[in-house]
Amino acid sequence: MIKTRVILSAALAFAVTATASQAAVTVIGGGMAQACSKAALSGATEFKFEAVCTMALDSELLSMRDRAGTYVNRGVLKLRRKEFASAEFDFNKAIQAKPDLGEAYINRGASSVGARRYAEGLTDLNKALELGVDEPEKAYYNRALAYEGLDNMKAAYFDYQKAIELKPDWEQPKKELARFSVGRR
Repeated sequence: MIKTRVILSAALAFAVTATASQAAVTVIGGGMAQACSKAALSGATEFKFEAVCTMALDSELLSMRDRAGTYVNRGVLKLRRKEFASAEFDFNKAIQAKPDLGEAYINRGASSVGARRYAEGLTDLNKALELGVDEPEKAYYNRALAYEGLDNMKAAYFDYQKAIELKPDWEQPKKELARFSVGRR
């Protein structure tokens, strides 16, 4: 009997090329919380948008969901600037306000992955998928990064694949997957 096993290897060190993906939260209505939401959804990084988020949290009467979403959005702005500890503070506040908001867990997981705390990130990303999120492909992509950081190439490979399956036109997981070679021994 011949046994076959699949060998996966990544061609490059992933930390050099990979960037965690963020999941912003849409805040509906008007005012500064909505402006904060739009900035996070648009890919902004400027400090002026972070200030708008802070003013919304300090001065606007927000539902728990919108308060949590505004913390997530402010954290996303920080995460894009690789301010991992500060971003994580905001994601923790979002989770305190609304413990079932999956996007808070995706982003806290992404923050942990960015800070190379892969096992912590994996826990949060699994929780996000368990709760359900609007863009699960981002959770799978970030989870693939965490698995890769933990040297679990097989799990990373399958999560990159799942991210592409869920969003076929997303180039980042395709780039990461292109680094892998699959062989049989």
